[in-house]
Amino acid sequence: MPRTMSEFIGEIEKYIEETGKGPEITIYVKPNSDREELVIEGGELVFYTTEPPVQGRANASLIRYLSRNTKIPSSRIEIVYGWRSRTKKIIFKDVRTEVLAEKLAGIVKKKD
Repeated sequence: MPRTMSEFIGEIEKYIEETGKGPEITIYVKPNSDREELVIEGGELVFYTTEPPVQGRANASLIRYLSRNTKIPSSRIEIVYGWRSRTKKIIFKDVRTEVLAEKLAGIVKKKD
């Protein structure tokens, strides 16, 4: 595990891909969990949610969690791939990659 916050931010940046629309991250969602958190597990970002995978509830939970904890408005967070699968690609519109990495470093836990 990185020893300093700047090292952890550098590690988080590895999970962010630059796109023409904004930075994109891939998150694997585990619904029906006993908690709500974003972790690095097995080399990927994993979101645990208490919501079930029905009627978009787990997707809404993911967007709500990211918005609330990064202070990025939900209108600027969009699932662009994976609405019906556990693996999601999320774009953050009008957000710089460095800013996103810093915000994610503040909420991601490392489980490895």
